[in-house]
Amino acid sequence: MPLSDLVPTTRAPRLRIVANGQVLTGATQADVLSNNYYAADRFSVTAALGADPWASAAFWASAPDVLVDVQFSLDGGASFTSLVQGTVDNISIDPAFGLVHIDGRDHAAALIEARTQETFANRTASEIASLFAIRHNLTPRVSPTTTPVGRYYQGEHDRTTLNQFSRATTEWDLLAFLAQQEGFDLFVRGQTLCFQQAASSADLALELSVQDVLDIKMSRSLALARNIEVVVKSWNSRQNSAFSQRVSANQLESAERSGTLSQRYVFVRPNLTADDALKFAQRKIAELARHERTVRISMPGELALTPRSVLAIRGTGTDFDQTYYVDVIERRFRQRGGLVQHLLANNSSPRSGAMVP
Repeated sequence: MPLSDLVPTTRAPRLRIVANGQVLTGATQADVLSNNYYAADRFSVTAALGADPWASAAFWASAPDVLVDVQFSLDGGASFTSLVQGTVDNISIDPAFGLVHIDGRDHAAALIEARTQETFANRTASEIASLFAIRHNLTPRVSPTTTPVGRYYQGEHDRTTLNQFSRATTEWDLLAFLAQQEGFDLFVRGQTLCFQQAASSADLALELSVQDVLDIKMSRSLALARNIEVVVKSWNSRQNSAFSQRVSANQLESAERSGTLSQRYVFVRPNLTADDALKFAQRKIAELARHERTVRISMPGELALTPRSVLAIRGTGTDFDQTYYVDVIERRFRQRGGLVQHLLANNSSPRSGAMVP
């Protein structure tokens, strides 16, 4: 589906900020940064002091907690879409200009700040994600998993959380670790904690034409454009054996060429089984290859894309016309400039994969 079909023909961008349940009518500008990096989304808002009697300088100077919902509209305020909900981290008051600046993170911040010394060897990753979500008054949207987490690295993580450095482990760190083991995404959307399967190139892609953007910059890593090979070496103390697993990914157009240069990456990880080492190699080669082609786009703001969308770019007349995974979206609203967004997306060229134990 063309992305332009999801944007109103007549654009009339509007901003609405809800702070502690009340509309902040003095809000004049807002930035929302959404990402796909196992991190909290961020927001910043600027508002005029005195525009709202309840949101005076005295309020901002003493409020212990402020919950914010940043919403945008493209139809003149007939309907609004919430882009991020979360807590304010910093407040800056500028009395000379009559402004207040606030910035914060989405509700992932609660898990990022929560230290944990718990071990969950007999629970699955999905059970832990649901437990943490409920603990922080979030709704769990969790894909079920079956592997007890004690099996990951044969209990390595449990020993880590029980040692003297356990205070450095947070609930979010643990969920991010488990998401990586399961090949899952981890993020918070609104009041929902999402722990689920990552997007794939088979997912429905929204089409974006270069005629619809303000600017586009395309780059390509020649090192990652080569045939990539990942080797994982491990020593399993329980099985008293050493082994390695190799995974390769070849570009389709060069897979049949002889003597083509390969980019080789070697990882050494202790106490993996042969199957775990193979899965680790598959994850690494997918991560590496995905950063071969990168596009940076500036365009009129819209509200359909997320950092997990699959985007098909058309109209460059080059091999950059293909699908990409959106990693970062930064939306900026200004009263005079309207709503503009900047995208970062990447993907590999089409490849054929080969696994060689």
